Amino acid sequence: MHVTNRLYYCYDPMCSWCWGFKPVWDSLQEQLQNRSDMEIVYVLGGLAPETDEPMGQGMRKQLQQTWREVAARTGVSFNHDFWTCNIPRRSTYPACKAALVAREQGLEKAMYEAIQKCYYQQAGNPSDYETLYSLAESLGIDRPFFSNRIHDQEIEQALHEEIMLAERLGTHGLPGLILEQGGQTVLIPHSYTDTQQTLQGIEQALTMAR
Repeated sequence: MHVTNRLYYCYDPMCSWCWGFKPVWDSLQEQLQNRSDMEIVYVLGGLAPETDEPMGQGMRKQLQQTWREVAARTGVSFNHDFWTCNIPRRSTYPACKAALVAREQGLEKAMYEAIQKCYYQQAGNPSDYETLYSLAESLGIDRPFFSNRIHDQEIEQALHEEIMLAERLGTHGLPGLILEQGGQTVLIPHSYTDTQQTLQGIEQALTMAR
């Protein structure tokens, strides 16, 4: 396959707007999967560094409001029991590292979806490593291997490099879609409700680059 274009998808497994974008993103990937000239590349943007500190009340209220906004705009649902069943922390890097370890097993997309389902539908807390260990095990990844690998300095460095890549690509918030052609990159405007509108943005960018 001769790939001449790359479509970078910048995300964080615990990004609520990425969850809102999921129906369009899934549809978009289906429509692009047969294009031999395009490669889809997942890039972890990393929203919040790792911390053991409980989330402050102000941030809790802000994120709960964001969930309501995402639901109203996109139609996806959230399980708000999360806020009473857990001690929330503003810490998404563990989930990002879980995605990187899963990528090594060819299971990045599966881990991404498992984290989203756990977080937004089952009120689980992917900021907790035990939660991530269980998700990995459910995907068939050896639990002892995963629990060691996710804490490896190599994975920490890989996440740092991915976050820098997302910044270099010009991502302005997550999710981000960036088309690369011939070394040139362009940010693709995306709709949270209209796959065709987003697809048209990609086609227009390809036409302009020719």
